[in-house]
Amino acid sequence: MSDPALSIGGTPQNELANRLRRVHKHLRKWAKRTDVTCYRLYERDIADQPLIVDWYDGNAVVWAYARTRNETAADDETWLTTVTAAVCAGLDLPAEKVFLKRRFRQKDRQKDRQKDRQKAGTKTTDEDDDGPGQYERLATHGVTQVVGEQGLRFEVNLSDYLDTGLFLDHRPTRARVRSEATGKDVLNLFAYTGAFTCYARAGGARRTVTIDLSNTYLEWAARNVALNGFAADDGHVLVRADCVQWLRADRPERFDLIVCDPPTFSNSAAMRSEFAIDRDHAALLERLHRLLRPGGVLYFSTNSRAFRLTDTLPPFTVEELTATSIPEDFRNRRIHRCWRMTRS
Repeated sequence: MSDPALSIGGTPQNELANRLRRVHKHLRKWAKRTDVTCYRLYERDIADQPLIVDWYDGNAVVWAYARTRNETAADDETWLTTVTAAVCAGLDLPAEKVFLKRRFRQKDRQKDRQKDRQKAGTKTTDEDDDGPGQYERLATHGVTQVVGEQGLRFEVNLSDYLDTGLFLDHRPTRARVRSEATGKDVLNLFAYTGAFTCYARAGGARRTVTIDLSNTYLEWAARNVALNGFAADDGHVLVRADCVQWLRADRPERFDLIVCDPPTFSNSAAMRSEFAIDRDHAALLERLHRLLRPGGVLYFSTNSRAFRLTDTLPPFTVEELTATSIPEDFRNRRIHRCWRMTRS
């Protein structure tokens, strides 16, 4: 029996298009007022339409999750086709401006990657493994765009990776970092494409150290820095390193402000050992505490749904910011958790 939801004329697809049209009309006014050109429009809002839809200044990126009612691969492909049609209709976009991607749970991605490697009898190298899941290259179409956010500019890649290069849910925390960075020495760990670094420099940071394991993303971070008119100099450095190993070294430098948004799990071939935030965050926070000057501030966040902050923290004054760190365009209030920790 055919699935009625697979027709664009069916109620679920019409409902999806209508909801996107309605939400976008509302958020356009908010976006103009807050100087934001990319934001979330939809996240699993309709039963059996497990999608995320983000707006990127004239383009839409759609992530589709597995749908339990799909019985065959053909049903799944038909559903994805009608999803694209609904997004085009709801946002008044041509098909070439809608970028559809499949998304799976991280555990499933890790299992699939391990199976693929075992079948091939190979192990990924430092160059072709930028990290787990969302950081892997999916294509080489090279569809990039420069978007604006709160007075700054960032390059996003709409086509080639699971994520675009800019995590929209950390927009409020980036603004906090900018407001506190004046005259500060700032460390940005697990820096990805350097958005926090750009905000820190816009806020007048005296010095920034930006660390990530991937050459690809450090080069991207350098482009973001240049996009915002900041020069590359000795006071602002980009460092390719495994952040966990970098923190284990005995370092003389100290920082006034640290941003740490680590992956939930990572077993990149370039790392000496795997990292799991739920298990390893206590040791991570201890090392971050040592790097802070007295009164220094750590912004620490995680996307782990199962995360429980350790009871054996080093001497920090801790304030959980989650309720205010998630932007208003995100209806999922569990997208991340975020703390501001001050060294006592």
